[in-house]
Amino acid sequence: MNDPKLFFDQIYRDNYPKVFRLCLGYVGGDDMAAKELSQEVFIKVWEHLERFRKEAQISTWIYRITVNTSLMYLRKESRKKEIPLQEWDQVEEESSATVRKESQMKQLYECINKLPETHRTILLLELEDVPQKEIAEIIGISHSALRVRIHRIKNELTKCVKNDKF
Repeated sequence: MNDPKLFFDQIYRDNYPKVFRLCLGYVGGDDMAAKELSQEVFIKVWEHLERFRKEAQISTWIYRITVNTSLMYLRKESRKKEIPLQEWDQVEEESSATVRKESQMKQLYECINKLPETHRTILLLELEDVPQKEIAEIIGISHSALRVRIHRIKNELTKCVKNDKF
């Protein structure tokens, strides 16, 4: 595409929902923080678009920027203050099914946040249906090593969700 703005607009439309969901996973479901992170990702994409070498798919490049931006954000936040996951508001006067579902989502985010950074990245990309070969490229490991890690991550999450320790 000749016009960089039109090219960027297309990249943004195609990738924003995936970037937002990935950021949401890193920030434990905090919608505002995920929006801010997504915005930061696309600022970086715009600033470095001319440097994109087209050696990989643009989505792979954007995922790498998203992962790095999210990890930098988490490191910066952990230096500010050591607090447990965001406190979840008590849901009042809602059906028990809704309360149960929200509780399960909270527990799932807590379990995801207990994962080591690389495992969290793998899981969040896997949940985005990014092809495993692309995830392996983003992480910098072989496809077979990735498959082993995914199996281990699933086992860790299963134990955590069942309230067992890692």
